[in-house]
Parts: sequence; structure tokens; C-alpha cells
Amino acid sequence: MNNISGDNEVYSGLGLVQQQQDKSHNQLDLDDFLELMITELTHQDPFKPMDNTELATQMSQFATVSGIGDLNQEVSSLANSLTSDQGLQAANLVGHEVMVPVNTGYLASGGSVNGAVKLDSSVSNMVLRVTDAAGSLVREIELGTGSKGEVTFSWDGFTDSGNAAPPGRYRFSVEGEVDGEPFTPPMLMSAKVNSVSLGAPGQGVALNLEGLGAIALQDVAEIH
Repeated sequence: MNNISGDNEVYSGLGLVQQQQDKSHNQLDLDDFLELMITELTHQDPFKPMDNTELATQMSQFATVSGIGDLNQEVSSLANSLTSDQGLQAANLVGHEVMVPVNTGYLASGGSVNGAVKLDSSVSNMVLRVTDAAGSLVREIELGTGSKGEVTFSWDGFTDSGNAAPPGRYRFSVEGEVDGEPFTPPMLMSAKVNSVSLGAPGQGVALNLEGLGAIALQDVAEIH
């Protein structure tokens, strides 16, 4: 993958400079096909000459194969163009915060971690739990009752004992009740975009998030 860090590198990394390619020796174009056909007609058995139907069949087969090859080239060019456009758009996200559907957040030194849950209905007795890499509970925050829609939350980076938690990755979960039954809503976590990466053809564009690694551009739920 090529990281995008500046305007010049953006265009260079996106492959916007076209290069001329010579025709491969193992590929036939229309002139080659006609030359082979003329040779075939010249050396055919005079007692079994090629009829019009056979001649038309060969020409049709070549046209079909040639058309498929051209179509594949057009599709490939279109895919590369779309990837380039996505790369340019994604480059504008560097330095911004995005919301992604994960349950892990990164705590920077002296910072905080923000997130949200999506509710399809009212949820009561919601509690946010923050655990460390070992699975130990770091902080528990009462969120109360949330109405249908998006309910945001924030962790200030302090533990239940009042001490500042060390920088690093933490796991977040929200649990509540719907009609007296336990309910765990889906999570969205906020993260800063550090850079953008272009994958191999067909792999699309990825955002490199601070402390969390890469996530596909198409998986971003919100941009702040």
C-alpha cells in the first residue's frame, strides 16, 4: 500500500501519470488477424475451399474476443479512475474525526475517547463499561435512558479510582434493557484519520486511524 501524505505524493500514488505500453508479442490485433486470414485463403486446399459461412464464423469469433478484451480494458480503466477519485476524496479526511463501527477506542495521553450507540427504540438503565487489553474493568459510567436514535458518550480517560489511565487501546461496551430484557446496542467509536492508503486493484481505499489501524473507507459511518 502507498501512504498519501502530500499533494505531489497524492497524484503520484494514485497513478495519474499515464505510461505508454507497447503491444505484447503474444497478442493479435486486427491487422494480424487479416494477415493470417489472407495466408489461410492463399494456401487453402483448392478442392476444399473455405466457404462463406466458415469465413464469417472466424471473423465473428475474432470480433467477439477482441470486443471482450476491449471491454475488460475499459472496465479496468474505470475501476482505476474510481479508486483515484476515492483516494483524492479520502485525502481530505486526514486530520478529521470519523465514526466507525468498532468497539475499540484509542486513548491518547491527556485525551478522551468519544463514541455513540444506535438505538431502534428506547433503552433504559444503560451503562458504559471500559475495559483494558487484559479485560479488566477500568471505568463504569451510567448513561441512564436513551431514546430512539443516536446516543453519544465520552470517557475522560480516568479510572473509577480517579487516576488517569495510561494511553492505549480500550474496549467499550454499552448494556441496557428493553422491556426488562438485556440489550446491547451496536457501537460507533470516534477516531482521528492519520493517513490514507490505496490498496491493490479491487481492494479500494483505506483510512489509517490513530491507534486503531486501517479501516475501509466504505465502513465509515460519520465524518466530523
